Amino acid sequence: MKNISAIFYVAAVALMASCQLKDVENPNITDKSFVGTTQSSSIWLNGMYRQLALTLNEVVSFTEITSDNYYNNSSLSNKVFDIPTILFSDLDVDNMQRAVGRLYQMAEYGINQVAPADVTATNDIKAEMNFLGGYACILASELYKGLPLEANGPVVSSGDILRKAIAYFDKAISLQLDPNKKNNYTLAKARAYYNLGDRTNAQATAQTIITTAPTLVLNAVYDGINGVSNTMQSNTFSSSTNTFAPLPRLDFLDPKYYHVGNASADQKPIAILKGEEAFLIVAEAQLGSNLLTDARTTLKQLITNVVNVRPTASVNAATQQRKGNRSDYPLLATVQVKFDAASPARPGFILDRQAGNITVKRVSGTSVRTADIDAAGTKDELVYLLCLMRQEIFMSEGRRMTDLGIRFPISQVEKQNNPNVTDAQTIATIPAYIPGQLGMDDFTYDRTASIVTMKHDMNKVLVQQQATAGVLPLLK
Repeated sequence: MKNISAIFYVAAVALMASCQLKDVENPNITDKSFVGTTQSSSIWLNGMYRQLALTLNEVVSFTEITSDNYYNNSSLSNKVFDIPTILFSDLDVDNMQRAVGRLYQMAEYGINQVAPADVTATNDIKAEMNFLGGYACILASELYKGLPLEANGPVVSSGDILRKAIAYFDKAISLQLDPNKKNNYTLAKARAYYNLGDRTNAQATAQTIITTAPTLVLNAVYDGINGVSNTMQSNTFSSSTNTFAPLPRLDFLDPKYYHVGNASADQKPIAILKGEEAFLIVAEAQLGSNLLTDARTTLKQLITNVVNVRPTASVNAATQQRKGNRSDYPLLATVQVKFDAASPARPGFILDRQAGNITVKRVSGTSVRTADIDAAGTKDELVYLLCLMRQEIFMSEGRRMTDLGIRFPISQVEKQNNPNVTDAQTIATIPAYIPGQLGMDDFTYDRTASIVTMKHDMNKVLVQQQATAGVLPLLK
């Protein structure tokens, strides 16, 4: 008889009634005594949602500092991903792989063992389990070029993992009656097609969301009192050290997660899917087909109909003083920003957090305006704006690293225990166009001129690399 370990038997039994996340771990419970009991499938699903929150804590924090969104401004988190240096022996690499693997394995166990044996398992529960299995596959494919999906199993390519994700989403859609949840699954499916570079299916599926649910948002929920706190919120706002600092040109978008009053009692959710992505997918597909006028229209609709109507909040952010590894972070709203040395100086990117409350973009924000899109006369200029909008809209959500073409290695622990893992698969994918030695996060600050200048504009780099595998998949 096999005991269900604490890794897999985690349940949020209070979630259904109060949206609170609470651990339930009992080493005396075995799979035989649990599987087949009434309500076991709903308990297991709640545990899966808790694992989703835990997984995002690993993924979002580490991918954000690996990218050009944030840098580690203190010594309280990984100190080398910023460089970027990503070694298969790094404990954080192993922790992230474990978190994604747990979510996937919990989905598999729930779908194949728990739900079939529970007479109270509904199609809604089964659909949600399939959705979370597909979402785990999405994460695996976006973070890795390949990953084993079972203990000591073969390394499955990211493409095959994405095809498995689509199968999960199709099953979830077939089981689900709630139209809002169907839309969630459909957008996730569009994201899978996007990552596969399947322009036709990605565009058609995403267009469905533009038509039916353009302002869709699906969140992973956190509860600092009864369960899981939002690590990214702590890193960017709630911690007295504000461990992470954004690149100065992204300062106006930080923090996305904040607390008012007691931090534990006010844990903000993380969006795992939102309607903005559908517009970005369709616009990229249109650019890939050289339909510049259509892409221009789609991007303007995204700004006018979605981003501009997203909720904001007025927040006291005076504790965000950007003190840490760098002493030259610009703090005054009078400072202008140059995206690189060749770019013009622009106002409005730095917020003076000591002058009063700041306006926080709770779901999405962008510096791009409809006039900028109208002024973009060439395909490359539109591609640049698309890259910038993707970066700004998905800020603090763990998406930018993938867009840059960086992928994590399979961990050393996996390599030591799985004979199917090759040495090549334990090396991170860091393309040659990615600046080293903290270059993606570097800037200079001319206090006399009140201008801060980024060392690199990685969106210009992405435009230059648009034909490279791993970036802008629908332009190929």
